[in-house]
Amino acid sequence: MDALRGYGSSDEHNSDDDGRVEKTAPDINNKKTIQNNSTFADCSIPTSMKDSSSLVLKICSAPEVVATGTELCVQHIDSTTKELVFNPKFHELFAPEVGPENPFKTQQQKAEKNTLAGYVEKAHISEFQFENQRRTFASYGYALDPTVDGSAEEGKILIGAVEAAEGTGGKTVFENRTIRPSDKRKRNRNNDPTDITGFLGPWGGYVGEQRIVKPSEDEAAELEEILAKRNKRGKQVDEKPLEEKTVLHIKDSVDYQGRSFLHAPQDVGVNLRSESPPERCFLPKAQIHTWEGHTKGISQIRWFPLTAHLLLSCSMDCRVKLWEVYKDRRCVRTYYGHRQAVRDISFDNDGKRFLSAGYDRYVKLWDTETGACISRFTSRKVPYCAKFNPDLNKQHLFVAGTSDKKIICWDIRSGEIIQEYDRHLGAVNTITFVDENRRFVTTSDDKSLRVWEWDIPVDMKYIADPTMHSMPAVTPSPNQKWLACQSMDNKIVIFSALNRFKMNRKKTFTGHMVAGYACGLDFSPDMSYLVSGDADGKCYVWDWKTTKLYKKWKAHDNVCISTLWHPHEPSRLATAGWDGKIKYWD
Repeated sequence: MDALRGYGSSDEHNSDDDGRVEKTAPDINNKKTIQNNSTFADCSIPTSMKDSSSLVLKICSAPEVVATGTELCVQHIDSTTKELVFNPKFHELFAPEVGPENPFKTQQQKAEKNTLAGYVEKAHISEFQFENQRRTFASYGYALDPTVDGSAEEGKILIGAVEAAEGTGGKTVFENRTIRPSDKRKRNRNNDPTDITGFLGPWGGYVGEQRIVKPSEDEAAELEEILAKRNKRGKQVDEKPLEEKTVLHIKDSVDYQGRSFLHAPQDVGVNLRSESPPERCFLPKAQIHTWEGHTKGISQIRWFPLTAHLLLSCSMDCRVKLWEVYKDRRCVRTYYGHRQAVRDISFDNDGKRFLSAGYDRYVKLWDTETGACISRFTSRKVPYCAKFNPDLNKQHLFVAGTSDKKIICWDIRSGEIIQEYDRHLGAVNTITFVDENRRFVTTSDDKSLRVWEWDIPVDMKYIADPTMHSMPAVTPSPNQKWLACQSMDNKIVIFSALNRFKMNRKKTFTGHMVAGYACGLDFSPDMSYLVSGDADGKCYVWDWKTTKLYKKWKAHDNVCISTLWHPHEPSRLATAGWDGKIKYWD
């Protein structure tokens, strides 16, 4: 057919009405034509055709095609094939085996299987009942017959140790509680609600049960002393407070007019008594001074109230120091009074007194000018933060957040605890007064933020979210509308300081690394910038409106733990680090 089609393509042809093509073969006797067409020359030609001068062939141009979807189109795959060289269709891959039945298969091999080991029938039994029967068989040696063919007339036929089942009545592990000796204990019961004094209800314990009773104050103090001695590996811990002393580092404590160093200078080019902030603040560009004197890392720095002409710092070397901010920038006074590192410091409203909280479990009240320790307070727990009540008529009260999850309010005049706020689930890190000092906000290691009404020991607002982290540093904005919180997931989150205390999710400041450190943060006086320290010793400055990072620079060799923007200077910034230095930038 192919040979003839190839041969006829080079000659003239005519088309009939029935669609077939009529082709005329050339003269077979013409040797030249036969030689040129090798395909035709290879064909054997009958003698009768050689006699005729022309040959007429009729060829069908539409070959026979097998319709798709029939069995002839299916490519059968041998079940023993390990590798396929084409992409089979689903019905080809999962087609039944084709061929004669294997005569050598046993009845077991011919049986229908839905697992490798055989055929599994579905049984309508719950997971609890199955586990109950399995444990009963493992413990007592008997269980219900698991067959599901319905041959049991009563529906409850036991298998296994039937004799043992007769003794227990066929009870399962779940039902048979009398077998376990632990359940033989008798409870004290009194469910009569009319018996006011003796009513037990569901709280009645077992007969003869000994419960742990809370130790008395003397026993608790004794236990705490024993534990402290163990922690110190046999060393005796002196619980008595260290004798306080102070050193004045300047020659004269008063000037020619008899004014002490607490009096703000007037010849520094800035009105330090102004209540209005600078109109516009600028980014600091260079370091202008370094205060050195602490032998270990600094933990907190505070401006002198209102004027900020003095700077107070506390350190891990157990000391508190007061520094000049203007003129010679000397160290004015050092306060000695703690056995261990000082965690926090806080001035009162006029700056004449300040609190220092140390890891020796004492909060001490100092006279800023004379350096005398006025009084000391302890709850036998580590105070993490301490703060005076900012109200003018409550300057004799201060609150302290401790390591035992409490916020304790002391009265300076009597030295007694007048209120306890005990709702947190972790150590209290910060206390911030809001709403014209009628409320205060606390953060804790329990990753929550709580808002309290003053003198009401139940939190009025509890803010906790699965995405929130611990917030060890909180700063209120100058307009008292926002709270900037340093979060342990390397973010600064903003909360409203007004009624709802809602988190502002549009304002989140990122880029720094503070995880594990209580790095302090602060606003510029005009609220245009937000500044924070960093675990690498860097200082970061963000734009408040856009949350864009404007500037960062290496400020300290170790952790930059605190940053404070001067309230009267447009571009001056103080930073403190664990390298024991306080640096001043402009």
